[in-house]
Amino acid sequence: HVTVTFIISFHPPSLIYSFIHLLQSQQRERQGLDIMSIPGSIDDTNNAPANSLVNAMLTDLYQLTMCYAYWDAGKHDSPAVFELFFRKNPFGGQFTVFAGLDECLKYVQNFKFTDDDIEYLRNSPAFVNAKPDFFDNYLRNISCANLKMFAMQEGTIVFPREPLIRVEGPLGITQLLETALLTLVNFPSLVATNATRMKLAAGPDKKLAEFGLRRAQGPDGGFSASKYCFLGGFDATSNVLAGKLLGIPIIGTHAHAFIQSFNKLQEVETMKVNGTDLILFDKVMNYRNNILVGYRKYGWAETNEGELAAFISYACSFPSSFLCLIDTYDTLKSGLLNFVLVALALNECGFQARGIRLDSGDLSLMSIQCWKCFRELSHDLNLPFLSRLDIVASNDINEEVLLNLDKSHKINIFGIGTHLVTCQKQPALGCVYKLVDLDGIPRIKLSEDINKVLIPGPKRIYRIFIGDVPTLDFMTLLGEPSPVVGEDLSCRNPFRPEHRVNLIPTKVSQLSSLVFNREELFPRKSAIIDARSHLLDQLRSFSCSGTTEYAFEERKYPTMVSEKLYHFFKTVLSNAKVI
Repeated sequence: HVTVTFIISFHPPSLIYSFIHLLQSQQRERQGLDIMSIPGSIDDTNNAPANSLVNAMLTDLYQLTMCYAYWDAGKHDSPAVFELFFRKNPFGGQFTVFAGLDECLKYVQNFKFTDDDIEYLRNSPAFVNAKPDFFDNYLRNISCANLKMFAMQEGTIVFPREPLIRVEGPLGITQLLETALLTLVNFPSLVATNATRMKLAAGPDKKLAEFGLRRAQGPDGGFSASKYCFLGGFDATSNVLAGKLLGIPIIGTHAHAFIQSFNKLQEVETMKVNGTDLILFDKVMNYRNNILVGYRKYGWAETNEGELAAFISYACSFPSSFLCLIDTYDTLKSGLLNFVLVALALNECGFQARGIRLDSGDLSLMSIQCWKCFRELSHDLNLPFLSRLDIVASNDINEEVLLNLDKSHKINIFGIGTHLVTCQKQPALGCVYKLVDLDGIPRIKLSEDINKVLIPGPKRIYRIFIGDVPTLDFMTLLGEPSPVVGEDLSCRNPFRPEHRVNLIPTKVSQLSSLVFNREELFPRKSAIIDARSHLLDQLRSFSCSGTTEYAFEERKYPTMVSEKLYHFFKTVLSNAKVI
């Protein structure tokens, strides 16, 4: 039973996608991605912020000057409600992944000005005429003891104007939290969304590794990117610190410098395979000079000997995880052949190579050529492991590259850095933190730009389903009853009166809940794992009848409001005075 007064042109479940089994299988696939990895258990339940710079002083000056002015006017203890939200999905797409809540909770739980902080502020030019009692009593004792925070679960797929976080408490402290909460949500949500989009673009059977630390905006940007790209669906990181502190699988092989450091075979003639007394060099040379001579007209004896020496050395050091970068000199005429020689010799020693990495050239074409070589050798030599070798690709990969790769490519692992962690396609999400209620009176912000007009009053947000398909998100005022399964629901667009929908939900999911109450935190066993699993559930729910191409278009999934909120908004709007 659905009556649609306005025909909504959106594809709600097409958000994301017929290949959700990609994320569903990640837990078991992670064991197959342990190239140079150190397994760990994820533990991000430490209640201290990950970065020591996240403290009460991480704020803009105008938050403090407003706080002083509130205090001076006697308004600092007035009950206030702020909501944090964004106005437009990033990357020209149709969804955003909410991330960063875990660090927001750590921040508010540990919020306190130190004596040094207070002395610095007291002596700042902005406060030259400030009353001493503001510093000695108010700032010295301010805390989040009277604060409540409501939020969506981290990993939720969210949409514009929806309150991701609602903060309730005295006006002074709720105002002071603005800057830090925004910086703790903006980048994590942006990079998690970027990661999810790239995961979807790569395809259901591909693994993705984040390689962005060296290109990130500083150490904290790099660490945050590693953490929230994992939340967004990436399988591993090159960031060792993130591996240690968060338990994310780490991945890495070697750089061109390692290959360049060798120039002759004599350097590795006596090297033994780690854990054995076997000398690898002799076996490699037997394949090069005898067994494979003339095989399929490959130039086995014409490869770069320094590169071959480097591969032998690396295989001796890491026989169980031998994966080589093969494009230092010539990918197909040297790197590929040298890798095969060493892989065959390792196999005789009881070890199976893992694969190759491509870092330049036409990645699709190169992957196909390498795959064909492996398949031929696997068939002719009756060595099945050669047909299962990983082909890793890196080299300035972004979303467009993933979408435009030849569909016949044979890459099964992508290493992505710069475009992922810096979000080059869109460097900021644009979350805002707005006062919606003070002293029980709704507050509104007007603007000539309709997108910046604030919907007043504290709100609840629900996800409405028809069958198993998310159909729209639905906002109500706090005092309203929740939507009821099986009962008529009237939904309005607050900015376009002609847009309305009547429907009967088959499932209603409330999206926000209490996460912080008067210094009491509601911790999860592992916030990052919970958020990652929750994202998987969200993706699955939006995948029922979709196709992948819609994930990357700016189609509108509707967020609508109740009749009561609609009329309340229109009343407040009509009564508001433009100053």
